[in-house]
Amino acid sequence: MLKFKVTYASLTADNEELHGELDKAFAKIKQAGVPTFPYYIGGKARTSESFSSSTNPADHQTVIGKVCNSTVEEVQEAVAAARKAYPGWRATPWQERAKLVERAAEIIRERSMELTAWLVLENGKNRVEALGEIEETADLYDYYAQQLRENGGFIREMNKLSPNDTNTSVLRPYGVWAVVAPFNFPYALLGAPMAAALVTGNTVVGKPASDTPISGALIAEIFQQAGFPEGVVNLVVGSGRTVGQALIDNPEVDGVTFTGSYDIGFHQLFKNFSAKYPKPCIAEMGGKNPAVISEHADLEKAAQGVFRSAFGMGGQKCSACSRVFVDEKVADKFVQRLKEVAEAAVIGDPSDKKVFMGPVGVKSGYEDFKRFAELAKKDGKVVTGGEVMGGEFAGGYFVKPTIVTDLPDGHELLVQELFLPIVCVQKVKSLDEGLRKANDTDLGLTAGFFSEKENEVEEFLDRIEAGVVYVNRPAGATTGAWPGVQPFGGWKGSGSSGKNIGGLYTLQCYMREQSRTVTR
Repeated sequence: MLKFKVTYASLTADNEELHGELDKAFAKIKQAGVPTFPYYIGGKARTSESFSSSTNPADHQTVIGKVCNSTVEEVQEAVAAARKAYPGWRATPWQERAKLVERAAEIIRERSMELTAWLVLENGKNRVEALGEIEETADLYDYYAQQLRENGGFIREMNKLSPNDTNTSVLRPYGVWAVVAPFNFPYALLGAPMAAALVTGNTVVGKPASDTPISGALIAEIFQQAGFPEGVVNLVVGSGRTVGQALIDNPEVDGVTFTGSYDIGFHQLFKNFSAKYPKPCIAEMGGKNPAVISEHADLEKAAQGVFRSAFGMGGQKCSACSRVFVDEKVADKFVQRLKEVAEAAVIGDPSDKKVFMGPVGVKSGYEDFKRFAELAKKDGKVVTGGEVMGGEFAGGYFVKPTIVTDLPDGHELLVQELFLPIVCVQKVKSLDEGLRKANDTDLGLTAGFFSEKENEVEEFLDRIEAGVVYVNRPAGATTGAWPGVQPFGGWKGSGSSGKNIGGLYTLQCYMREQSRTVTR
């Protein structure tokens, strides 16, 4: 395990020892052929004749591994196993639960090169982004265990009305918790909600995205390796429409964490999850994230920050910078500099350490890009990009970073979450107009601002409607949150809980309060 920490704010990972170890991990995976991974129910690995095949988005004809699919009946078995294990796990002292979650974090770091290599091959992230996600996952586990300790297991003595009374507030787990994860952060957004649910005393059934099932299998394997009791951690694999829906619909599931689009998260899940009584639904949904650039901005910082946030990981982040509102006095200079930075980006096989942007992670996104690019050419001006890449790139889902200007207000590209390396730049006449347009969305995940004037910074912070905001940040105008540093979550249609991931109030979302009065 190397002592070299990569975060989302890391601009590079210039460490030859690290890259040497990562090269070995890539070679080992490729030499192993096409392995088959199990799913886990009741502490036991299971296999089946049906598989979810994971392909390399840089070469979509190449299958890198297979994960056995679960049946709908096995989803019910997994929930039943979690229900059976719940009383014993709930009764496990919180200190022991914290130690097991920390042990899982240790294993992630011990296996970080292997996990990073699998992530690059399965998801298409470049090395720095992938190293960051694996480290973030481990840090989230540790942070949640730390929060449990700092809050004394969330057991607090209250005031008294009588000297004979002892009054206590205790946060207690709900029971069986489901976690449904997306493809773009398959380790952090599956493993971390599972860890939060587990450390607070819930048992878990997780389901990885169909496009990144290997990550789910490895996360479940690590929990098993860490020593969690039978049935406490379960994993089901398969289509979201069958396996995922069966998990969400099971009445024995007491709470759910979902990360995905607003349409699915709100209209299909949040509105329908509760039946007999309200149940917690932590829906982390999309973003249409703006950066506002004042006439008093450092344009080099702004161009670097927007570039990193718009095109890092091919724009496939719910926090990606999708809209830029720049003062008309500096707009042309900003667009020219952003164009120069975008056109200098190295695109290619993400396993190459020189590459900044790999392929789009999924075929549906690649097809969406073609449609959005045509809309941009028809209704606006494509400053650079707007094309899929052929030739040596024809075997993968490669597209060019795209900058679009001159779209009419209310255009689809300015309203819809694109989840692709496309950023729309609009001129504004004032800071007030920029802030009004930045807030003119049903979503409110992240936002960025660039200005060297303190009064403008304060106005931005006072008025912006987003859960995560950054000011003058070249490492990422709207992206790059880290556990314990920048809690990550959205306002309005971007989040259901009002509490952020990796922050001071995450764990409380996985528990409910019980007030206890004992008279002696």
